[in-house]
Amino acid sequence: MKSPKNSAASIRQRLLNHSKTNQKPFNEILQYYAMERFLYRLSLSQHKNKFILKGALMLRVWNAPESRPTMDIDMLGKTSNDEINIVQQMKEILSVNVPEDGLVFDATTLQAERIKEDADYHGIRILFKGNLDTAKIHMQIDIGFGDVVYPVPEQSVMPTILDLPAPELFTYSRETAIAEKFEAIIKLGSLNSRMKDFYDIWMLSRQFDFNGKELSEAIRLTFENRNTLLSDNIEAFSNQFIQLKQTQWLAFTKRLKQEYIPIQFQEIISKIQAFLYPMVLTFSQQNPIPQKWCSITCQWS
Repeated sequence: MKSPKNSAASIRQRLLNHSKTNQKPFNEILQYYAMERFLYRLSLSQHKNKFILKGALMLRVWNAPESRPTMDIDMLGKTSNDEINIVQQMKEILSVNVPEDGLVFDATTLQAERIKEDADYHGIRILFKGNLDTAKIHMQIDIGFGDVVYPVPEQSVMPTILDLPAPELFTYSRETAIAEKFEAIIKLGSLNSRMKDFYDIWMLSRQFDFNGKELSEAIRLTFENRNTLLSDNIEAFSNQFIQLKQTQWLAFTKRLKQEYIPIQFQEIISKIQAFLYPMVLTFSQQNPIPQKWCSITCQWS
């Protein structure tokens, strides 16, 4: 039987081989592995039903062939947002013993800070450190509160890098992920520098079909819950906005290094508008709700 130290060294080498085979930076693979194994510990803990996974990691859960790297975990908390409460729960999650994955998370390094991004409820950012053999890892978990998810969260299995037990936990719906990103686009207007929101909506619309009623309801609930007005005059769809953000979009695509992404922001906005503007008109002008979005034709029927 391998000692934990030898197991960690072996795992690290396997991750290094994985990064070379897939032509991905080792640090990106290592960070994803650490996030995956934290979520596995969460799934074994008594707190698994108190947190719903959201954010960029969901692109992997949905097996989206096109995704973007992320260095942190985003979750919705279904528990008290009291800082002491969250810290205690996180420490208990970190204490779950999983020797076979070689990771050691140091609960003594755990820190918490309040975050507020135009939300009615303060979020909490959790920071802590870990290591895999000699590799040091910095972990960040952002936990929001007070949002609604529609359709209701379902348990999903998260893909693993290596042949280790997979995390199984509650996850966001694609409909609410889109609704929240669209709400941020509307609310922030020209102040928006979150190019990832535009990318994610564009990407999801070209990889997944959607039921019009479910997407419409997710948008309605999200905008109502966040007290955001949805009108048919959307700044992000204007030529002025497109020209203003072209440079930011180009910088974003260069960081992703994915050749399939259009470099013209106009093309992205045009696709998003075709996807979401019919939804807008169901609220502002009481138009009938489109029935089904086809990701192949990129059209509503």
